[in-house]
Amino acid sequence: QVQLVESGGGLVQPGGSLRLSCAASGSISTYAMGWYRQAPGKQRELVASTTSGGGTNYADSAKGRFTISRDNAKSTVSLQMNSLKPEDTAVYYCNAKRTVLGITRDYWGQGTQVTVSS
Repeated sequence: QVQLVESGGGLVQPGGSLRLSCAASGSISTYAMGWYRQAPGKQRELVASTTSGGGTNYADSAKGRFTISRDNAKSTVSLQMNSLKPEDTAVYYCNAKRTVLGITRDYWGQGTQVTVSS
């Protein structure tokens, strides 16, 4: 089992930047890692993900503004968010996912609030 703890959220003005970090309790080298967000009244959505091999994928809303990175040695995943917009306001969750012998296991952090407002 993997425990995930997010940090780095906060209040930022439009156009500003934030860096979210996710620390895992164990090795993440075999996990796909992702950042999701959930705004009030909306479904949780994928923001960015990275495979165990280092490939990355971004939601259209994040392309060109956000960058996901992983450090397997430190068991951390980060999300650099630039040019933030009010619509980026949400709770951001870190996710670890792995499929072993056909069984997929998902682990979630507790979330960190990001508020973009002037």
